[in-house]
Amino acid sequence: MTNDDRPVLVVTNLDDPTADLVIDELYERDVPVVRFDSGDFPATLSCSAVIGDSDSWRGSVRTPSRRADLGAVRSMYYRRPSGFTFPHLDKQDERFAVAQARYGLGGILTSLPGCLYVNHPHRIGDAEYKPSGLAAAAEAGFMLPPTLITNVPADARAFIKRHGPAVFKPISVPLYLVEGKAQTVPVSEVAAEDIDESVSGTMHLFQKRVDKVGDIRVTVIGEHTFAVRIDSGLLDWRTDYGTHTYTPVRVPPAVELAMHAYLSHFGLVFGAFDFALTDSGDWIFIECNPSGQWAWMEPPTGLPMTAALADLLEGGAS
Repeated sequence: MTNDDRPVLVVTNLDDPTADLVIDELYERDVPVVRFDSGDFPATLSCSAVIGDSDSWRGSVRTPSRRADLGAVRSMYYRRPSGFTFPHLDKQDERFAVAQARYGLGGILTSLPGCLYVNHPHRIGDAEYKPSGLAAAAEAGFMLPPTLITNVPADARAFIKRHGPAVFKPISVPLYLVEGKAQTVPVSEVAAEDIDESVSGTMHLFQKRVDKVGDIRVTVIGEHTFAVRIDSGLLDWRTDYGTHTYTPVRVPPAVELAMHAYLSHFGLVFGAFDFALTDSGDWIFIECNPSGQWAWMEPPTGLPMTAALADLLEGGAS
């Protein structure tokens, strides 16, 4: 099999317009693509793999219209697949079946020989722990705001009094539904008098509010860096995309070095970094999303992010 015949796996849910753009670009280059949602297992997704008579997994993963040889996958674009579900089983049997699927199919897909992962699911999992991300950011040399993670109300009040004005933000954002519709949990300002005993119920993240003049989203794709200034006038720009203006900007060399050190720490080749820009020109690290969105910024800026991602996937592992 030649390199031209080796497929790219795209693992994501059915409704993923960002993945659609990348797949279209790969098709235009005559790069074979096999797309599936791991959550479709076992209804429309199957897999058989063997090891022992070779030094790596051999076999295939199959959808109703595609088949991928596990030993021939050049790269995997791991986006946002849905979770395994077995609704026809009772709860105990479902937990057992989900575990077998996760560690069986999931384990095979994360052990493909010669495959470039964008990003590897295990590395994504590591990087999604916000405390780990903040520690890695500090080690990489980023400036970051004073941050407290706690379930002690008195400590939260003391932190806010010392560092206020402050904000509260979720440490992780699972699917959050209101009247059946998915919601964004926004960053919100918080005062010391807002803290009550309910804080003791779980961990909370409080952070000194950055006095910013704008926000910056930097998308790192392999060796390529695409930085966009977002002007919205909002505390959390995700709450109203209609207010945005976008301006491509240059990344300061120190920030560029820190970003690559951060990605290397977690073993990532893709990252969507968020910074708050101060009046003095400082880039304050907020977070890095290893599966972050980027496609909506391409039309207003003209930055060739789709092409860069297709280049990375087409090239495969070096």
